[in-house]
Amino acid sequence: MGIWHPTWHPIWHRAESIWLAQRDALFPWVPVLMACGVGAFFSLLREPSVAALWGCGAAALLLALLAARGREWTGPLLWAMTLILAGFTLAGLRAHLVAGPTLGWRYYGPVEGRIVGIDRSASDALRLTLDHVVLHRTDPNRTPRRVRVSLHGDQPHFTPQPNLRVIMTAHLGPTGGPVEPGGFDFQRHAWFLGIGAVGYTRTPVLRLEAGQGGQALFRARMALSQHVQSRLPGQTGAFAAAIMTGDRAGLSLATLDVMRISNLAHLLAISGLHMGLLAGFVFAAVRLGHAAAPRLGLRLPAKKISAALAILAAAGYLGLSGGNVATERAFVMVAVIFGAVMLERRAFSLRAVAVAAMIVLTLHPEALLGPGFQMSFAATVALVAVFGWLRDAGLARGPRWLRPVLAVVISSAVAGAATAPVAAAHFNQYAQFGLLANLVSVPLMGALVMPAAVIATLLVPLGMDWIALRVMELGLRWILGVAEWVTALDGARVPVVAPGPYVLPLLAFGALFIVLWQGRTRFLGVLPIILGTLFWSFTERPVMVVSDTGTLIGIMTEAGRALNKPTGGGFVADNWLENDGDDASRDAAFARWSEGLAQSRGVRVVAGKAAAAKPLSCDGAKLVVLSVTPDTAPAETLDCQIVTPDTLRATGSLAYYATANGLRLVTARDLIGQRLWNSQ
Repeated sequence: MGIWHPTWHPIWHRAESIWLAQRDALFPWVPVLMACGVGAFFSLLREPSVAALWGCGAAALLLALLAARGREWTGPLLWAMTLILAGFTLAGLRAHLVAGPTLGWRYYGPVEGRIVGIDRSASDALRLTLDHVVLHRTDPNRTPRRVRVSLHGDQPHFTPQPNLRVIMTAHLGPTGGPVEPGGFDFQRHAWFLGIGAVGYTRTPVLRLEAGQGGQALFRARMALSQHVQSRLPGQTGAFAAAIMTGDRAGLSLATLDVMRISNLAHLLAISGLHMGLLAGFVFAAVRLGHAAAPRLGLRLPAKKISAALAILAAAGYLGLSGGNVATERAFVMVAVIFGAVMLERRAFSLRAVAVAAMIVLTLHPEALLGPGFQMSFAATVALVAVFGWLRDAGLARGPRWLRPVLAVVISSAVAGAATAPVAAAHFNQYAQFGLLANLVSVPLMGALVMPAAVIATLLVPLGMDWIALRVMELGLRWILGVAEWVTALDGARVPVVAPGPYVLPLLAFGALFIVLWQGRTRFLGVLPIILGTLFWSFTERPVMVVSDTGTLIGIMTEAGRALNKPTGGGFVADNWLENDGDDASRDAAFARWSEGLAQSRGVRVVAGKAAAAKPLSCDGAKLVVLSVTPDTAPAETLDCQIVTPDTLRATGSLAYYATANGLRLVTARDLIGQRLWNSQ
């Protein structure tokens, strides 16, 4: 008998040929592997020590040195381990770099600070973000670097301005955790924004003094926004200000709702579409200018100059729009694409997309968890892959006059299909007529609105911007009209149940495997997509949820979730219903509630201070929920679970799932663990 060697085996030969086919297509996997490391960091239940992070960084460096000398098989595998460790380390370092004090108690009193952000809350209240914060009788070392305050009530004599120092009497508190176990972690989101407390005020905001210098771009941005809204009043002007400056404070909740339901909300945010349209318009305009002057155009590298000016215009747009993470991501992608043009490389390629993703993950690893990053790169990867396949296949594209129309139809369909699962998972809805709305709106955004916005900005110093703004108004009115028309159609919004934590990773991995892997084995990527879809379709929703304040309870019935209160906790209630895939109103959900329903679930609700002051008893219930901490500790002999605001501060929101043996409790803390952003 001879000695068996793997190279003699046909299965080994097949595996080797499949692996060797990937040699020239491994680079696009770099950000995918980095994202695995980032995801691993955020999925931990305990915060790794700084020493562990440095150890991971050192291990990544060592593996990189070994990978550089690796062979056909070992080299890529070592690089994969290096990139995963690098992503993990980058996420950890970023979490420590943005660390700052967070308010660990309820505060009521004077709040002083400088305005560095102006927007609107989910309840449509004007909201200010303040830095250089001063709190009464609070140690500066324990004072948050930034706080966010919603302005309730009338503020007739106050107009927020950038860099303005203000003072108010406000309620502040820690940022809230997930509204239900497994939900979006608002504490983590606020941590990376540098916000250490949130709250509200019902008293007038007073001006102290105008800021001395600084925030020049913010002041220019808000000045342009106010100027545009003075030229174009109403929601059309607010829409124009949003896409020119990123200031969305003027948009009403009604406008935001119709834009979301029609799947046109992406036109409100300065994203890759806006950045690409603006840079593309500048690139085309400069190239046409060179063509109009042949002597100049033939002597200079017109294409490279046009690309460089397009990048400069995009950089200006980035600064003017506020420079948030989503806009930074869009700028990086545009810069990479036009940088490739300047280097005479293929601009629209998976390599260019990979470079952009690497830069974003390096600068802002936390962006991976947000819908903006996921939707942006899902659409971009899908568009590059599909148009690349059409180009390589050499398919007939029809007559020249029809090609732009086909390009719009194909790009809208592909981008819509790629982003639909992400949008449904994050926003709990599917826009049934979103493709139709985009087909009749996006071309107008590119051909009319964005060029007019560029021209209007250039004409502002001359006082002639009103000409371009009027042209822009025509396009914006059309888009708003389309959004309202589509929203009014029956079935425009299809509610979707929130998926479990493994659904989106499975869908993403399957889709990326199909796009990035080489050869017919790429279609194995269909398997995780099918698995993720099955997990989604069999998603189990809790039979009962309790808010982290103990004031709101939701119990599942045959008709949908019933809520114990008609008002209060509106944001939490809306999130519960959306996660259930239930489009019922708050009033309808409250109408489902009855005391008999709570008793049938073994639940007793004790609301108010007077009720909490009485001796506690189970009264046959298995769970007693108090909205107010009782004056005396519950007796240890009680044979039921007692939930109070004090216990909820440690556990966060609660979810109860049906099992054969009764109810299984899952707390928010069970799923988010003890991390930097929730342990201070």
